[in-house]
Amino acid sequence: MVLPRYGSAFLSLLLCPPAFASDDADAEAGAGADTAAILVTATRVATPVDQVPASVTVLDRSAIDRAQDIGMTELLLRTPGVSMSRNGGYGTATSLRIRGAEAGQTVVVIDGVKLNDPSNADGSYNFANLLVGDAATVEVLRGPQSILWGSQAIGGVVNVVTARPARALEGSFDVEAGSRQTVSARAALGGRSGPVTWRLGAQSFTTDSISAISPAFNGKEADGYRNRAAQGRVEIALASNIAADFHAYYSRARTEFDDTTADSPAYALNREFVGYAGLTADLLDGRFRNRFGYGYTETDRDNYDPRRARAQTFDANGRNERLEYQGSFAISDRVTALFGAENEKSRFRSVSPSGSLSTPIPAPARGEAELTGFYAQLSVRPLSGLTLNGGVRHDDHNRYGGKTLFSAGGVWTLPTGTAIRASYGEGFKAPTLYQLFSEYGNTTLEPERAHGWEAGLEQQLFDRRFAMGAAWFERTTTQQIVYNPCSSAPDPMLCLQPGTTIARAGYYANVARAEAHGVEARAALSLGALTVDGNYSWTVAEDRSAGSATFGKWLPRRPRHMANGSIGYALPIGLDLGAAVRWSGAAYDNASNSIRLAPYTLVDLRAEYRAGPQMRLFARVENLFDKEYMTAWRYGTPGRSIHAGIRGRF
Repeated sequence: MVLPRYGSAFLSLLLCPPAFASDDADAEAGAGADTAAILVTATRVATPVDQVPASVTVLDRSAIDRAQDIGMTELLLRTPGVSMSRNGGYGTATSLRIRGAEAGQTVVVIDGVKLNDPSNADGSYNFANLLVGDAATVEVLRGPQSILWGSQAIGGVVNVVTARPARALEGSFDVEAGSRQTVSARAALGGRSGPVTWRLGAQSFTTDSISAISPAFNGKEADGYRNRAAQGRVEIALASNIAADFHAYYSRARTEFDDTTADSPAYALNREFVGYAGLTADLLDGRFRNRFGYGYTETDRDNYDPRRARAQTFDANGRNERLEYQGSFAISDRVTALFGAENEKSRFRSVSPSGSLSTPIPAPARGEAELTGFYAQLSVRPLSGLTLNGGVRHDDHNRYGGKTLFSAGGVWTLPTGTAIRASYGEGFKAPTLYQLFSEYGNTTLEPERAHGWEAGLEQQLFDRRFAMGAAWFERTTTQQIVYNPCSSAPDPMLCLQPGTTIARAGYYANVARAEAHGVEARAALSLGALTVDGNYSWTVAEDRSAGSATFGKWLPRRPRHMANGSIGYALPIGLDLGAAVRWSGAAYDNASNSIRLAPYTLVDLRAEYRAGPQMRLFARVENLFDKEYMTAWRYGTPGRSIHAGIRGRF
């Protein structure tokens, strides 16, 4: 492997002190961290991070607070291998990609419930409305993870775990205000009383934001955004080894957006509901753990344009119902089996009404699918510090029949502070309901298939005060589904709506093969009050469709080079100062690579003052040098922003 000249230079600097690493360094064999004490739940059972073969980032609440981010997207962008594109400011369509995979190839989970939206074109979760909120831990598990998480987990998994009370009564709040009339307020209260553990939380976020269309394309008006969210959780210990768990999350957001070429008064309403009910039972002195659960998610999306006689321009609804059983059995102190069964039913409805009141609203496109899966994974520790695992999964789709997938991996942690990781995984993604049944649908689509592997090395030195690591990964996806505009369609017959002679603008087809490979490197240094950390990602994600006009082209909106760095210093007076830098290399906005997105560098400043044992005052400047840049062609991004607030934990 030969890195470009500037990429290899940056990597060599990264792996030598002074290092620049990410805020996740504490979780990724970071300086000063006890990695054996860090548990990863994205593996579906709490596992010490030094026993996880795949690359994983774990951000705890202290790291989340230090970052001061309001949106989950901004927090995730600090981790290796993660890129983002957004059609404007807060609340506009946001796509997150892991290691160059498609946005719809990442599974998003909150407290064990998958959030991906079946009514979205690619089935992805729109990160636009996911705020940091009451998150206690955020995990990013990179690489194919379909063995444990099923369809869609080709790029990886983002797992959000909300706070759980540990005392009789506890709470937290965050209030801040800043540029563009931005105000965010969040509060949560919970406690433990006898067999009952409970927590309630709410958040309100409002901003005038920026023009969705970039000022370079005559965007002038501010497109505002507001989000109101609430959540609750109750756990009841029915016996010493049996517990019931109920939790729910609801958010309602309103986003103003623009036409693709000009300002407009259009806006969107988005409502999300997540509900879960579960029962856990630990048997044989805790060696045999069982969980039975029911999860329900529903996403309602409506777009409006007040300029039209019929204001509503779009109406969509997506629902998921999921029944699952998961068991884990400690066969011995060194052998553990994880197994489970799942049944998932997805439904969607979508319609785009005409602007004329004289034109009847057409019948909505509808579709549903059912997927039943069984999985098993065996984890063995034959030697001290060595963990090996292997897994298999079989899914039966009501349209595509059975698919069987395999995975294997290992991690070896040596007394020298060295950790060696390697893993292989397979994945698949069934066509989304929108790709099958919408006005652009194609019911002859086949599932996407993928396989990938990675190998990495981590090293801790000087009593854990310095740590560094790097990993190489590769992934191949076949039968990838893409949208074909009828202006250049290879199959004109598919340019008619199914069963009609009505022309349509395009359709979905299995025509693509994609390949991705690259390097992720990270390092961290802790010298008392001084901390320095950072990460660098080199990701080559290309179209490898034989005979295609785009063969060898970069996949859209995926920069090949990304880096994050931060430095912090804690003054004796209780004042913590920090700076962070994010660099993104060039990318292309379209499949033909004719529209180039320029590279950019963003610098942030942060400060936090310990006003008391439970109170913090904080402030930050984002995009200090007011850099103009784009993550999606024509769409604006925030300039310099200043925020200040107060945080309490009690």
